[in-house]
Amino acid sequence: MGRKIPLWQCLIVILAMVGLLMWSILKDTGGEPHIALILAACVGGIVAAANGWKWAYLEKGILASINRSMQACLILAIVGCMIASWMAAGTIPSMMYYGIKVISPSIFLVTACILCAIVSLATGSSWSTAGSMGVALIGVGTALGFPSIMTAGAVVSGAYFGDKMSPLSDTTNLAPAMAGATLFDHIKHMIYTTGTSLVVALVAYAVMGFMHSSSNAPDLGVLNEITAFIEASSNISIIALVPPVFVIAAVILKLPALPSLLGGVFIGVPLMFWNRPYIEAAIDDDLTANIFNILNNGVAMGSVSDDASAIIQELASLLSCDGMQGMFWTISIILCAMCFGGIVDVTGIMGTFAGLLLKVAKGRGGLVLATEFSCVFVNAICCDQYLALVLPGRMFKEAFEDMRLAPKNLSRCLEDSGTITSNFFPWNTCGATMRSFLGVGSGYIPYAILNWLNPVVSIIFGYTGITMTKMSEEEYQKILSEREREQKEALEALEA
Repeated sequence: MGRKIPLWQCLIVILAMVGLLMWSILKDTGGEPHIALILAACVGGIVAAANGWKWAYLEKGILASINRSMQACLILAIVGCMIASWMAAGTIPSMMYYGIKVISPSIFLVTACILCAIVSLATGSSWSTAGSMGVALIGVGTALGFPSIMTAGAVVSGAYFGDKMSPLSDTTNLAPAMAGATLFDHIKHMIYTTGTSLVVALVAYAVMGFMHSSSNAPDLGVLNEITAFIEASSNISIIALVPPVFVIAAVILKLPALPSLLGGVFIGVPLMFWNRPYIEAAIDDDLTANIFNILNNGVAMGSVSDDASAIIQELASLLSCDGMQGMFWTISIILCAMCFGGIVDVTGIMGTFAGLLLKVAKGRGGLVLATEFSCVFVNAICCDQYLALVLPGRMFKEAFEDMRLAPKNLSRCLEDSGTITSNFFPWNTCGATMRSFLGVGSGYIPYAILNWLNPVVSIIFGYTGITMTKMSEEEYQKILSEREREQKEALEALEA
């Protein structure tokens, strides 16, 4: 343990991180933030060492931060295999084909958002939803003439709604644990802010879909060309939809996420033999000798001539994937981000900024605003969704209690901002994942209406007092007694 790091030195660390990221993204030809994050971690380490923090302690903080992200890294690797398996099995092509046939262009964005909300609610995972249903919907949207960033926005909105509201979600369980609320009280309380945001988002998607489809009516000839290309690239069948049905059913039955996703990978393998002629035409080799290769390095279904139309060339890119190896760029950015996040966490740099926010937070509305700003700030600086729930949860718990606000108010604020904005930053675990799965840049953010609207709605509710439940005096006295007991135990531990 070292000395408390002065505020001006904390600012140096944060400004160094922001400056390096801006340089890497805007000036460097690669446009990738990996090295910037490592250099920012070096700056943080130097500042910490100058204040007496030992390297062994900083290293433990880094490793603890990386350890928190390991499940996410494993999920990414498995989802990479799953996408490759489903692509080769004809699952994703079949989802695209039936989607084009069934979904009307005018309600496409609404349908995409609702479908992703349902799948994410059932699985508790925005990542699995984006990596399966989201990939297929990007293809459907492209065929119907919708920009990929617009479709991606609807997918992300739906996926994060389900993730927030599902009792199976890790963040939905973590937020009430940090605030001292119960799980189902937390979920019920989120209906007011998240439900309001979803309704507004769906109305906006309906208007956007109607306006876009009326001015960009899909050419039936082009749609026929697209569906013919998909049919020529893969064996289209209802049977190919078995793997995603299995994954959804497995998570509904509360099976662990990683085994469920692995099951989705393995169920896709026998279906590859159903799709064998198309795969062997794509890889120009025997399928039996290439199963591991496909899962590891991906596959490109369908062949495209040099004179093919732009829409067919784009569709062909959506019918290709890079397998597990394609996810390691994203995994590497997560590891780099965790190095920086671990240092600013264990050295108390984030706690210093939280203390400043508590000083300026005035009244109930100011407290909600400070909490939500902290969640966004931690998402940007610590690069981790879980820290964006844990750190503000620790920092503002007593402030909410002393204002006689029930714990479920804090847990709702944590999710309304910490969970929902985590994908806005390309170097955050969630931001890197969404961009990798959906194949888009940050241009989708304006179309992810639920994600930026939800914090705004939550802040409005904080200032107006709408649904901001108060605790009784008896409940508050119980909390004070619990605090006193914890302080007494801490002093006894120090004396021992």
